[in-house]
Amino acid sequence: MIASLRGVLAAKGKDSVVVQAGGVGFRIFVPQSLLEQNPGIGQDLTLYTHLHVRENELTLYGCASEEELSLFGTLLGVSGVGPKVALAVLSALPPDRLRAAIAQEDLAVLSRVPGIGPKTAKKLVFDLKDKIAAQMPPGEPVPAFTQADADLVAALTTLGYSVAEAQEAIRSLPREELPLEERVRLALAYFVR
Repeated sequence: MIASLRGVLAAKGKDSVVVQAGGVGFRIFVPQSLLEQNPGIGQDLTLYTHLHVRENELTLYGCASEEELSLFGTLLGVSGVGPKVALAVLSALPPDRLRAAIAQEDLAVLSRVPGIGPKTAKKLVFDLKDKIAAQMPPGEPVPAFTQADADLVAALTTLGYSVAEAQEAIRSLPREELPLEERVRLALAYFVR
């Protein structure tokens, strides 16, 4: 098993990177959030990896943190969720938002992930709610994801932003109640900073 890989970033694709380590180039499929961090070619990169073995193929999936890799493995434990869907979930939702969506049984947020429909969202919540609760440190508050947040994510994704970018903007907003139009304006102002 390849638990982690450290090397030089040799190439980037739309859903993967090539890491040169020990004279070998490893193609590793990664979440979009890692690609959006825009690591430069030639920079050192450390990824925590999962080796997926199938009859005719060995595929590496990687995450920037052990926490993300742990969630990836937890998602793989759900029947019907393969590595590509698990990667799509991690691409769309940062770990804290994913945990919150599962803990709060927020099917609307989970259903917005490409490749996840309402049926799979229900299955994720049913299979993972107790596991996610057990992984959270005692006393740690679950970040609230309100209907207003879901509406803002929908508005921003309609404008072409990714779900991860929309959630990043939401974290920058004041927690007070504001009309959707004002929240969209503040989120767009966050992106032009």
